[in-house]
Amino acid sequence: MTAPLDARMREDRLLRDAALGLVKADAAQVRADLANRGVGARIVDKIGEGAVDVFEEAVEVADDHKGVLVTLVAAVLLWFARHPIMSLFDEGSRQEQ
Repeated sequence: MTAPLDARMREDRLLRDAALGLVKADAAQVRADLANRGVGARIVDKIGEGAVDVFEEAVEVADDHKGVLVTLVAAVLLWFARHPIMSLFDEGSRQEQ
């Protein structure tokens, strides 16, 4: 009964050693990769990629819904111009009285 257990133990050690070798190789690769490009550069790249994706999606949605986009821009312009527009109506009502 000890012979099968010994064989199993050897197999398990071989598997463990092989897995440890893979982990060490991966860690070495990550260290070498980080030495070439730092974490900050990677974060900037990821943010840049995300911004490009968002911009492309916005352009696609804008192309699909041009009427909504024009209405939205007009509403924003009217919102910012509301005080001058309202002052035109105020001056007109004062002159009539």
